[in-house]
Amino acid sequence: MKTIEIIGYRRANLGKNDAQKIRHEGNVPCVLYGGNEQVHFYAPVILFRDLIYTNEAHFVHLNIEGEECQAIMQEVQFHPVSEIILHVDFLRISEDRKIKMDIPARLVGQAPGVAKGGALVRKRASLKVYAFAKDMPDHIDVDCSTLDFHHSVKVGDLKFEGLEFLDPKQASIAVVEVPRAAKLAEETAAAATPAAGAAAPAAGAAPAADAKKAEAPKKDEKKK
Repeated sequence: MKTIEIIGYRRANLGKNDAQKIRHEGNVPCVLYGGNEQVHFYAPVILFRDLIYTNEAHFVHLNIEGEECQAIMQEVQFHPVSEIILHVDFLRISEDRKIKMDIPARLVGQAPGVAKGGALVRKRASLKVYAFAKDMPDHIDVDCSTLDFHHSVKVGDLKFEGLEFLDPKQASIAVVEVPRAAKLAEETAAAATPAAGAAAPAAGAAPAADAKKAEAPKKDEKKK
C-alpha cells in the first residue's frame, strides 16, 4: 500500500474558537490516537487531497514537529453543506498488530448479464478489512465475470490470503439487475400465461355441448 506524508503542528489551544481559526487559515484540526497520549495537531488542508479524494487506501506518514510515526486515517468529518473537511482522526499503527481499515472495492471482469443488456449495480463501495499492515491492499478486486441476471457477488465469496472481512458474509457487493423494460416484458408475459390456460377448458367444452345437442333428436325419435 502507498504512503502519503502529512506534516503537522501541535495545537496550543483546544477550544472551538481555536479550531475555527485553524480552519479559516486553511488547516485541518486533527487527533492522533493509539500511543501513550492523544496528540492534537493541525495540518494544511491541501495535504489531504490525495488521501481523501481517491479510490485507493493509503498509509500515512505523520511528521508532527519532528515526531514521526506510521498511521492510518480512522475518521474524517465534513461540513454538511459546504463539505469542507472539519476534522480528521488518525490511528498509530505498528507491524506486529492487526488493524481495521475500509478498503475500496474495484469491480473487474465483464459480466454475462451486462452483455445481455443488464446493469451491474455496485452495492458496497468499500469493505471493512482486518489484517496486519503488511497485508493490507490499497484496493480489492471483485470479480464479476460470472454474474448473470439477478446474480451477485457477496462478501462471503471473497477469499484473500491474510485478509479477514468484517462485513456480513451475505452482504452483496455487486449485482446484475434486469433492465426495467425487460422486467415489464416478463411481468406482462407472466400475467398473460394464466389467461391463456383458462381459455383452453372453455374451448374444450364446446364439443361436449354439441354432443348433447346431437343426442336430443335421438330421444325424440324413441317417443315417436
